[in-house]
Amino acid sequence: MMQTTYKHSIVFLAFLFIIGLTSSHAQNDDKFVVVLDAGHGGKDPGRPTKNGYKEKTIALKVVLELGKALEKNPDFKVIYTRKTDKFLELHERAAIANKADADLFVSIHCNAHHTQAYGTETYVLGAKNTDRNLAIAKAENEVIFLEDNYEKNYAGFDPSSPESTIAIGIEQEVYVEQSIILARKIEDNFSKKLKRKSRGLKQLSLWVLHNTYMPSVLVETGFITNKKEGAYLNSKSGQVKIAKQIEDAILEYKKELDQNVGDSFILDDKLEDPIALPERDEKIVPGVTFKVQIAASSRALEPKGYNFKGLSDISRTKVGNLYKYYHGATSDYGLIKEMKNTAALKGYSSCFIVAFKDGKQISVEEALKSASK
Repeated sequence: MMQTTYKHSIVFLAFLFIIGLTSSHAQNDDKFVVVLDAGHGGKDPGRPTKNGYKEKTIALKVVLELGKALEKNPDFKVIYTRKTDKFLELHERAAIANKADADLFVSIHCNAHHTQAYGTETYVLGAKNTDRNLAIAKAENEVIFLEDNYEKNYAGFDPSSPESTIAIGIEQEVYVEQSIILARKIEDNFSKKLKRKSRGLKQLSLWVLHNTYMPSVLVETGFITNKKEGAYLNSKSGQVKIAKQIEDAILEYKKELDQNVGDSFILDDKLEDPIALPERDEKIVPGVTFKVQIAASSRALEPKGYNFKGLSDISRTKVGNLYKYYHGATSDYGLIKEMKNTAALKGYSSCFIVAFKDGKQISVEEALKSASK
């Protein structure tokens, strides 16, 4: 009898253990996972300064402030690439985010320049490299030379090569649109709420963004080489204020995803706009399907008109952790422009046209050029 009771007890305890694991896993699945990355660290101090400020230290303090704030929200799970002054290889930072199947990756840095330049910048991945962008990308990517096995880990990637910096953008391309949304919110908060100079939202070929498989941004919180701004970045008050505005941007970003707000696509005028194309006499493009992208969300909504302000002909595609929603499907470019206008009048003011050929998304410009061949 005692042996039977013992066996039952073991089974019961095992059952409770499994239930506990399942419950814990479910809770984690429900949380919005944000990976916070404090740039540099350890033997890599970051940009050199004459005033003694260290980029690695400021970046870490901002990250810890931001993480502490987000952790108070039960809907969030925060993961840090580092919480101390230690050196991390670039590929390790991306691996942490990918292993966590994160919803966002936010990397915090400080800028530097030989002049008294000042202001904030937020970067998303891209291949539109100006001479200045190539110089910045080279400086940020050259940290790989501090790693023991960089030849193995980066498969011949050369930070000095424009070809290398352009090539690394391909894998993360599907997340750029969402990265732009978050980046714009961060820069808007810096300029409008903190009254700081925003140098804008920019695209740059950065390895730390390239290898992450989720929306990712790199925030340059200001110039530590500027006498006034450097002191601000190095102060507790400045770090708290910066972290607060990034936190608010992340909260707003998640809110829009949860609510499936279609007009949350806020594309910077300086970035490539797929709909800013020359008019064409020919409107039918054989072999190409045009659609109007109206929304992206973490939620899988039924592609029905009642979920999309009465719009008809709604389709849905899953890309990574996001669901993209489209209005219309036609080879007639003139018709899809009319459908885009209809969607805009319904409230999707930042919707845009996309093109597909053989089941793969291509640029609208490429699609239109194919019609003339």
